[in-house]
Amino acid sequence: QVQLVESGGGLVQAGGSLRLSCAASGRTFSSYDMGWFRQAPGKEREFVAAISRSGVKTYYANFGKARFTISRDNAKNTMYLQTNSLKPEDTAVYYCAAAATAFGYGSQPSNENEYDYWGQGTQVTVSS
Repeated sequence: QVQLVESGGGLVQAGGSLRLSCAASGRTFSSYDMGWFRQAPGKEREFVAAISRSGVKTYYANFGKARFTISRDNAKNTMYLQTNSLKPEDTAVYYCAAAATAFGYGSQPSNENEYDYWGQGTQVTVSS
């Protein structure tokens, strides 16, 4: 089992940046593919980005390809999401998640059902 704790959220003006972190404890962090999801008020949770356990492969939702960067540091048991050029529509609770099954072996990184563990979320609010 792995425990996940997000941090780095906050209030930022449109056009600003935030770096979200997801700290993992418990089982070996490098044994999991990881992902970021978000949920805005009144909306379903949606995929943001994902990264393979080695960090070599990354995946992005279309809205994040040009503005967000996912990365991980297995030595620090931490995953990151650098968010730039933030827009009011990026306002949401951002969650990190861990998947034991490797992406690409019938497992889709954008499918939240593929993930086994979730953090509690961190709020990102972008003002116009």
